[in-house]
Formats: sequence, C-alpha cells, structure tokens
Amino acid sequence: QVQLVESGGGSVQAGDSLRLSCVASGNTYRNDVMAWFRLAPGKERDIVAAIRWSAGQTYYRDSVKGRFTISRDGAKATVYLQMNKLNPEDTSVYYCATSNVFSTEATGYAYWGQGTQVTVST
Repeated sequence: QVQLVESGGGSVQAGDSLRLSCVASGNTYRNDVMAWFRLAPGKERDIVAAIRWSAGQTYYRDSVKGRFTISRDGAKATVYLQMNKLNPEDTSVYYCATSNVFSTEATGYAYWGQGTQVTVST
C-alpha cells in the first residue's frame, strides 16, 4: 500500500504562483512514476505532469509547458508541482498519483491522494 498526501492548494489571482506538495509513504519503492492530475467540474481527470523517481524524466501536458515545473526530493519522499502564471483555466482539484509504469490516463494509476483545490480568479 502507498499513501499520498497533497498540500499547497489555495485561492489566487490570475498571474500568481502556487506550489503543490505530495508526500508519499508506504511501499513506494515499487512505484517509480509520480504524477499530478487535475479534475475540474464537468471535465475528465487529466494528467498535468509526471516524473520518475529514478531518472527524473518529466512529462507535461501542452497547456502547462513553460508555466509548471514538477520536481522530486527523494530524501523527503516528496514531489512538487510549481505552478506559475496561473490562469482561471487552471482551476481544478489537483491530485497526486503513483504507478510503476508511466501513463497519461488516470486508469493507469492505482494510488491517489485526497486532492487539493486550486482556484484562480481574474
């Protein structure tokens, strides 16, 4: 079992920044991929970014490239999502997830955090 706990969400103005954190515990050694997904009302859960614990390879969805940065701290078992230049379209509940293989689909991830709300207003 793996436990994931997100933090760092909040309400900000367009153009502001936020940093989300996801702390992993449990049998994390089997799960090399950490990902951030987001879910907005009336939409599907979409991947935002992902990173491998081992090699540090990253993935970003097109709409966040150049604005968001995913990083990891192995010593703290924590993955971060630095979000800059936020806009109202980024408003969602953000979830941390982990898997042993990379996928852009939510169904590819067995373990999820509880989510953290990000609200961006104009």
